[in-house]
Amino acid sequence: MCELLGMSANVPTDICFSFTGLMQRGGRTGPHRDGWGITFYEDKGCRTFKDPAPCYDSPIAKLVQAYPIKSRAVIGHIRQANRGHVALENTHPFTREQWGVFWAFAHNGQLSDYQALQQPGKHLPVGDTDSETAFCWLLNELDRKYPDKPADMQAMFAYLGELCGQLQHFGIFNILLSDGDYLFCFCSNTLHWITRRAPFGHAKLIDEDVTIDFHQETTPDDVVTVIATLPLTSNEQWHKMEAGSYRLFHNGECVFGK
Repeated sequence: MCELLGMSANVPTDICFSFTGLMQRGGRTGPHRDGWGITFYEDKGCRTFKDPAPCYDSPIAKLVQAYPIKSRAVIGHIRQANRGHVALENTHPFTREQWGVFWAFAHNGQLSDYQALQQPGKHLPVGDTDSETAFCWLLNELDRKYPDKPADMQAMFAYLGELCGQLQHFGIFNILLSDGDYLFCFCSNTLHWITRRAPFGHAKLIDEDVTIDFHQETTPDDVVTVIATLPLTSNEQWHKMEAGSYRLFHNGECVFGK
């Protein structure tokens, strides 16, 4: 399996602290040695860093860890390959253009008979993973229902939740997906989240001897939600999502869910 990391915030925020914890699981405290990637949104653009090498000792990961990129939406992933060989083209997050903006997607789980999802459409997989195939299928299904960008984005994400429910028939499908404005999470079996807001306190990583005082790093108006496969800190209350549920975050707040 793999592990996911996401962030939604109401102000541009760096994710260095959470990424420091996640990267240790990429080959040091966890078995996810088959690549890693992270996408940061900045206005209409996004920058993605990927490496098919283990995250914990990747020079590129260490750059990301030390470089406080400010973003309101982030998706990260560490991989333990089960579908598709270890290669850059099979490394998450995957990105595609949809309705004039970049969409990013990362998946934790394993799908069987996913070749049935390879149907005609604008979006085609580049690599040979079940994850990228499912991402392309989702976007092609959205194209069929919404030829143009929908006016009601929450209704569109509710439909996306229905599509994710269909993909559960193929196996485990925990995902993070973002268009840079919204962050959508679907839980097939394991996904956790935490929203930090004033009064901010201290947080201690599970996988590395690092503690941060968020009170020193934030303003009273900041709202930041972090999503991870498993909790990253030992002294905070993380919420576990129910199997088959989804949540939609915008500016750090959960605006919709089922």
